[in-house]
Amino acid sequence: MTDPFPQTMGQQFGRRSWAEPWKIKMVEHLTVTTREEREKALTEAGFNTFLLKSDDVYIDLLTDSGTNAMSDVQWAGMMRGDEAYAGSRNFYCLEEAVQNFYGYKHIVPTHQGRGAEHLISQAVIKKGQYVPGNMYFTTTRLHQELAGGIFIDVILDEAHDPAVLHPFKGDIDLEKLEAVIATHGAENIAYVSLAGTVNMAGGQPVSMANVKALRALCDHHGIKLYLDATRMVENSFFIQEREPGYADKSVAEILKEFCSYTDGAWMSAKKDSLVNIGGWVAVNDQSLFEELRNLVVVYEGLHTYGGLAGATSKRWRSALPSR
Repeated sequence: MTDPFPQTMGQQFGRRSWAEPWKIKMVEHLTVTTREEREKALTEAGFNTFLLKSDDVYIDLLTDSGTNAMSDVQWAGMMRGDEAYAGSRNFYCLEEAVQNFYGYKHIVPTHQGRGAEHLISQAVIKKGQYVPGNMYFTTTRLHQELAGGIFIDVILDEAHDPAVLHPFKGDIDLEKLEAVIATHGAENIAYVSLAGTVNMAGGQPVSMANVKALRALCDHHGIKLYLDATRMVENSFFIQEREPGYADKSVAEILKEFCSYTDGAWMSAKKDSLVNIGGWVAVNDQSLFEELRNLVVVYEGLHTYGGLAGATSKRWRSALPSR
């Protein structure tokens, strides 16, 4: 059998497992539970892990969202952050970073990824339109459906079988997508929803070849292609590892090329960006950007802070008792 992962684990690059290039400055105490304590906690939670108390969990693998430790530079940045309600200078730093690394022209910040999903869904989906995608994330699909959209799964069949080896099980099946367009008409497709490292498939990546082919197909039918870029840095790493022609390109170069084939993206910054909270939606279309910028004021906050909070609010600080 041919190895579907020709560059597995970076063997082609000669990487070695050196110690991490950072120091840990802070530790947090965890309670080590007994089996009896865990059984009791699970029973009281009705065996629903989402209802467990954090104090009852020793090793928490529920999510990768917001679980990263921030660097000393990030903490210092929070203390020096501009918490202005309008026109915060930090927004322009964020805007420049997204433009540089993702390549989109316009950005609207949100409190986290689901806020961005909501905005893009409200702005581009008309009631009764279809939204084909490579599986779905729970809140993404719900926001699409709340906006009146109808989700259709067009991911590769291999993605539904965990026993099958395939280097890019997140790819969209182009024949399935063509069938959806033929059945419902291109005018009834709101957009194609493409997620990097598909969450519901266990974090399976999308290939560069697939997004290129999607771009051509969408252009042919006049359909927009929007990206869930939440884990696109990770997806770009998989492309570097597995896809011919990308071994010598940097993750940053791969990321920007991938995004260039899409019309816009939304992101939860609590994963790849190694921050505790935040997200954004970014597009190239000026008129769509203006609509998103208006909507964010209603649902999240002004367009230069989008519901994001600084280290502390001035009102909270002023309410502290004096010593």
